[in-house]
Amino acid sequence: MRPETNGHRAGPHPFELIDGGVDLPAAEQAAAELLRALGADIDSEHLRETPRRVANAYAELLTSTPFSATTFPNDEDYDELILVRDIPFQSLCAHHLLPFHGTAHVAYLPADRLVGLSKLGRVVDLFARDLQVQERLTTQIADWLETNLEPGGVGVIVEAEHLCMSLRGVQKLGSLTITSALRGLVKEDARTRQEFLSLVGADRSR
Repeated sequence: MRPETNGHRAGPHPFELIDGGVDLPAAEQAAAELLRALGADIDSEHLRETPRRVANAYAELLTSTPFSATTFPNDEDYDELILVRDIPFQSLCAHHLLPFHGTAHVAYLPADRLVGLSKLGRVVDLFARDLQVQERLTTQIADWLETNLEPGGVGVIVEAEHLCMSLRGVQKLGSLTITSALRGLVKEDARTRQEFLSLVGADRSR
């Protein structure tokens, strides 16, 4: 299961790791078997350590760092959007085990509680380091903000390039997939929604 953070645990999904971790010896053996099936000589000097390296690489990509999302009171009654833009991330496509990477723009409209700005970046990593699809990643980030802050609204936009689309299949190098999750006043109030989209540049002509 994903780590608990500030009393909230992200719910399970179909791609969640069994027992919440990577079995390194089994992963190394599986990588060796895959290389053999692909016709590679894993006894060669260049490939001898590759199964171990592959297992370690996937373990790193699939292991998030737990953190404490300490919140503090909104004593100044700040009631405008708080946005962290262009948060870089990388994740693994659950369908092809190829990376997808890009940036996340995360905003909330504070109510009674605030959270440290760095924690918004940590939330992105918490869910990105998993076998993922971009749509689920976007909604998980928004759900976390809603649950832990109970804000007036939430806005999340994720822009990513998927190597399973760039390197194989249609091979459209450089194409971006954009997903969004808008909640509360960011979704329901036209002025707030437009402000959010303008701040992240989502209303610009592409």
